[in-house]
Amino acid sequence: MDFQILIADITNPTLLFFILGIVATLLKSDLEIPPSSSKFISLYLLFSIGFKGGQELAHSGFNAEIINSLLFGVALASVIPFYVFFILKQKLSTSDAGAVAAAYGSVSAVTFVAAAAFVEIQKITFGGHMVAVMALMEAPAIIVGVILMRRFSDSTSSESGSLKSVIHHAFTNGSVLMIIGSLVIGLIADTKQAEGIKPFTTDIFKGFLALFLLEMGMVTAKRFAAFRKYGLFAFFVAILIPAFNGCMVALISSTITADVGNRFIFAILAASASYIAVPAAMRLAAPKADPGLYIPMALGVTFPFNITVGMPLYYLIVTST
Repeated sequence: MDFQILIADITNPTLLFFILGIVATLLKSDLEIPPSSSKFISLYLLFSIGFKGGQELAHSGFNAEIINSLLFGVALASVIPFYVFFILKQKLSTSDAGAVAAAYGSVSAVTFVAAAAFVEIQKITFGGHMVAVMALMEAPAIIVGVILMRRFSDSTSSESGSLKSVIHHAFTNGSVLMIIGSLVIGLIADTKQAEGIKPFTTDIFKGFLALFLLEMGMVTAKRFAAFRKYGLFAFFVAILIPAFNGCMVALISSTITADVGNRFIFAILAASASYIAVPAAMRLAAPKADPGLYIPMALGVTFPFNITVGMPLYYLIVTST
């Protein structure tokens, strides 16, 4: 591994704020970000990514590579939950296995944000259509996870949420709607008018990202305590599954695009796990699934792994093949 890439990522100020959040919680500090401010920062990051992606997409136009990328993203989000579900079903209940499978088939917008900062450090770019790919990957994994739970449920009673309501919730979830809406607005907005908000969408982005990751560090440390009861199996699954997905997609994405930035983003999307959209959907679809398992797996283990070790690893594979 190129240790200069690893060192550059570890010393990234945004990542250091994430570590500060973990340290603050372990020290039982009263440091906190007010919930209203946290929600605003989340919405801002999604808005900024979506709007810039829409602008890039408007400039590049649609072509065969973009269409293939969108289809490839949906395929990944549909296939990954299948194999994850059957691996986990050996040790976990059907509901827990389905919820975890949905989380790892879906994507993390925050990991995507961190990946965007990573490629900027490497002085490479990625296509604006990758924002659309990320948005499209949210829902299929949730739907597949729910179908698998219903198909292999040991109970004769179905989960409380109907499949229709779950699908509706997957597409109207606040984070999904914000990023898709911002993407569409960026796509149709007049270029000259869009320049007027460029300082808001670009110049202050990293500062807000640092504050957001500070809070993510605090949340991660709090969630990890509830996760300990599941032992080493869940811990290693939360590392090995994303590592396998990211490395595999880093390799096979060359059949879709030759662009280094796009291939890296594909890898990080495949390796990431949702801890926002999926938990919200699972409240409806799988009330028996334990959020003390799938949220800490995604947020407490997979997220830190991806932003410290995973991203340099996937980038190395992409640039070497």
